[in-house]
This record gives sequence, C-alpha cells and structure tokens, in this order.
Amino acid sequence: MKPASCRTILFPRSALTRQSLPFILIRMRFQGQDKGRQARANKHTAPTNSGSKPVVRALDEHALFDILEAQPQGLYLILDCIQDPHNLGAILRTADGAGVAAVISPKDKSASITETVLRVSVGAAEKVPFVQVTNLSRTMKFLQENGIWLIGTSDHGDRTIYDTDLKGGIAIVMGAEGDGMRRLTEENCDFLVKIPMLGSVPCLNVSVATGVCLYEALRQRAAAATAAADAAQP
Repeated sequence: MKPASCRTILFPRSALTRQSLPFILIRMRFQGQDKGRQARANKHTAPTNSGSKPVVRALDEHALFDILEAQPQGLYLILDCIQDPHNLGAILRTADGAGVAAVISPKDKSASITETVLRVSVGAAEKVPFVQVTNLSRTMKFLQENGIWLIGTSDHGDRTIYDTDLKGGIAIVMGAEGDGMRRLTEENCDFLVKIPMLGSVPCLNVSVATGVCLYEALRQRAAAATAAADAAQP
C-alpha cells in the first residue's frame, strides 16, 4: 500500500493520553502542508461555459488618466514591488472592500494577475482597477501634479497613520515584503507614516498593514461624509 493511501494510523495505548492526543491530531493535519500550498479554487478561477478560464489583465498608464479624471478625490493605493501573489490577492480583496479607485504597481519586480491572485482575491481582481506602470516614480509625480497627496508607510515616519489626514485625494504607498519602499519611492512621498507596534514583532505582513491603512482612511472619509451631511441639514 502506498503511504498516500493510508487512512488509519495505530498508536500504542500508552501514547494516547488526554494531553498528547490534540498534539498528535494537529501534527497529522498540518505536517507537510506548508510546502506547495495553493489557494483554494473558487468560481473566479473555474472555467466558463465555453471551457476557458476568466482572463483578467492589468491596465496600463493610459487607463489611470481616465480613472483619475473620474475620481480626482479618490483613494488610491501604490504597491512598490509586491512580489508574493498571495499578498497581492489579499491586498486587492481589501482594496475592493475599502473602495479604492485604483491599485498601482510597477511592471518590473512585481506580481501581476495570476491564477493564485484570482483565487486569493475571491473576485476583487476582476473589479478593482489594477494598473501596472513602466516608471513608478514618474507616475507618482503625475499623481501629485493632479492633486493627489502621496502618503508612504515607513519606519522613518514621523507620525502614525492615525495622526494623519487621509481625506480627499490621496494615495497610500506600501513597500515590498521585507525591504519596504525603495529609496526613490520614499523620497517621492509627501508624508511618511507608520503603524504603531506595541509588541516584540517589528512590523506587520504587507497585506495586513495595507488593510490597517486603507480602513483607517475609510473610517476618516466616512466620518467626514457623515459630518458634511449633518451640517447640510436645516
């Protein structure tokens, strides 16, 4: 019998104590699962009626012009060389939930839309405009020229994300896994902010950090909209 087909494992009675059994079950469940881990298939990667899988492609710089014209006060997200497709998929899912107008990423040294991204994003990759640009620095300057403030996340930040005005036209800039933002990307930002870390771990996973920043922006913008609506009432 091949090991993969084995369904029953026998243990000595002496090994099956109340304390050891949970540990044995956990080891059986998770051992060997880390390598080759894949995102679970779902309807966003399933073949269509024609037998072909859905195709989602990144947009180019020209699409960003139209998006910016339509949403000059929008919330934008810039990813500086995010390479893990699982992180990109999770970020796109969060961006969709937070109402991000567009996610912008360089073409080089960055993850693009793959089947893994489609699976992890659970449909968000089909909804959120994902723009890949040739020159990220030039694109950042273009955004600034059109009234978008660039807020970078960095350990060098002199304020926290919670002390920063995230209303109006802004782009939150997230750095790569491990290395953070590149030097030129950081220099192009108008402000540098950080997320408070009170424990022993120095930083958050980039997809988690993105969620923290985007939803703080969403909270501030929703509160401002509510206050404006209340002030407009007679």
